[in-house]
Amino acid sequence: MGTRFEFSLTAIDTARWRATLADPACGGYAAFEGWVRNHNEGLQVQRLEYEAFEALAANEAGLILAQALQRFGVAHAACVHRVGELAVGEMAVWVGVSAAHRDEAFRACRFIIDEIKHRLPIWKKEHYRNGDSGWVNCERCAQPGAHQHAPPR
Repeated sequence: MGTRFEFSLTAIDTARWRATLADPACGGYAAFEGWVRNHNEGLQVQRLEYEAFEALAANEAGLILAQALQRFGVAHAACVHRVGELAVGEMAVWVGVSAAHRDEAFRACRFIIDEIKHRLPIWKKEHYRNGDSGWVNCERCAQPGAHQHAPPR
């Protein structure tokens, strides 16, 4: 069983990350990709910047991934999150999970992205087409309590 989390200043290589989850004992794989969209709350987004308290975030991400392994019985979990400036359409975050079965993989993947959004000290600054910009609290994106993460039956 294994976990891996990183921050990246460059584009996320999903094939490389997916390969870290390969395991002949696993028949289920699930992944989530979060992309920069061109709008938020009625404003047209041109680009954004991510900043993070990287040491604290990496430690907390490790705890989240370990919790996913224990809680959902998955074999491997990984996540990479971009920092720096990103254009519309670029991938900001990738989460991947491999497990013996698909249900565990799906549920663990959802748990990980929700917890990453809620618990990690990562901040997003949106730059709008109208020339304005604003910091967005990423914790708000996860809507804590909105999703149930029940342990496997």
